Amino acid sequence: MRRLFGSVRARATLAATLVVAVALVAAGAAVLLSLRSNLIDQAGTQAERAARNVAADLSGGTPYTGLELDDDDEPVQVVDEHDTLVAATEHLERISGTGTAEVKPQPPAAGTGGTGASGDPEDSDDDSAGDEESVLEPGEIADGVGLTNGSATIDGESADYRFAAVEVEVPGKGTLTVYAGASLNPEQSAVGTAQTVMLVGFPLLLGVVGAVTWLVTRRALRPVEGIRAEMAAITASEDLARRVPVPDTHDEVARLARTTNETLAALETSVERQRRFVADASHELRSPIASLRTQLEVAAAHPELLDLDGAVEDTVRLQHLAADLLLLARLDAGERGAGARVELAALARERAGGRAGVTVRADAVEVTGSRGQLERVLDNLLDNAGRHARSAVVVTVRRDGDRDAVVEVGDDGDGVPAGDRERIFERFVRLDEARARDDGGAGLGLAIARDVATRHGGTLTVRDAPTGGALFELRLPIA
Repeated sequence: MRRLFGSVRARATLAATLVVAVALVAAGAAVLLSLRSNLIDQAGTQAERAARNVAADLSGGTPYTGLELDDDDEPVQVVDEHDTLVAATEHLERISGTGTAEVKPQPPAAGTGGTGASGDPEDSDDDSAGDEESVLEPGEIADGVGLTNGSATIDGESADYRFAAVEVEVPGKGTLTVYAGASLNPEQSAVGTAQTVMLVGFPLLLGVVGAVTWLVTRRALRPVEGIRAEMAAITASEDLARRVPVPDTHDEVARLARTTNETLAALETSVERQRRFVADASHELRSPIASLRTQLEVAAAHPELLDLDGAVEDTVRLQHLAADLLLLARLDAGERGAGARVELAALARERAGGRAGVTVRADAVEVTGSRGQLERVLDNLLDNAGRHARSAVVVTVRRDGDRDAVVEVGDDGDGVPAGDRERIFERFVRLDEARARDDGGAGLGLAIARDVATRHGGTLTVRDAPTGGALFELRLPIA
């Protein structure tokens, strides 16, 4: 079952079919109930009309034997105020749901007036008892009607009926109740036909809905399959320059394709950057390693020629480069600050201490982050300024509003050309190649400084200093 509904298309088809099925069942039940209610109301109206016709005849003085009760083959009963059946449809064999189950008329109760052999009302001058109990005027037909369901058998044929009960005040006979029935068989037949049609039509309709949903979903998901196939091909070929097809639509699938291509572009850039990083790191490591090896080989053959200071210098350079590469690797892996509170003014004075020509102007301001990484940023900025300054380096720590702490490191050197102010933050970039190598720089200091600033939620930029050199500005959020 899990494999059968393992695709989006199958689940969408099943869901759509179930929703339509529930809606059809609910709508079908509502239609059947409404149809049955309307047909029952129609039967009740028909029964009331028949009952009022008989009541009108009785009100007009028609005798019991003169009532036309067999014209429509519908059950009719006339009951007096003593629940005695005084008139009924001919050939009525059984009845239920009315005031009495009697099917054969009985003589009127003594003292209530009745019919003679001809069915005419008996002469009686004393109607006071009936008049006192009745709320109807002589000859008046009640406005109200009582409706009940029951059944009857006429001439051997049984059926269900809707019965209407209407009262009429007949002079000389008292209050009579007329029960007239209207057959419910047409209603049952109509409801049964509608139910049969629904039982046959619903499965066909559900089949059509399922088939249409399957085809529409297949067409809608075709671009997704194209994206999946292209991603599989990219994974197999490891060619990150390829892109997935973007459908000519403005829907979610098109946005997915565009986002996928943006992800591939970012991944390609990251991989290319990593490859460049590895190549540059290998190149930077090769020079001091080759120099150190040469010195050791010469020392092995001629110990008296060993340049111990040069070997130590190359070893220190290797150590610094390895530390820089390790820090960059941790930053690339997403390492963030430790969350400690660091007082920048004190930190700036500490890192500038012992450096010739460095002036610190600092206001107390605290930030949150890794003290070790922030020390590395200040050291790198001070080292860079010291290499390029003619005579002076100025470090300023200040608060900018309520949100930012600013550290500025400026020198009086030649500055940084406008076209190179972003390139200097790239890894292994050195504007003065020869001097950078002589000083042991590998072009990683400023790159590390910017990465650390970014990881701490800040920025690192460069512009012209008032003294004519370069002014590096580090902005960090205030703790």
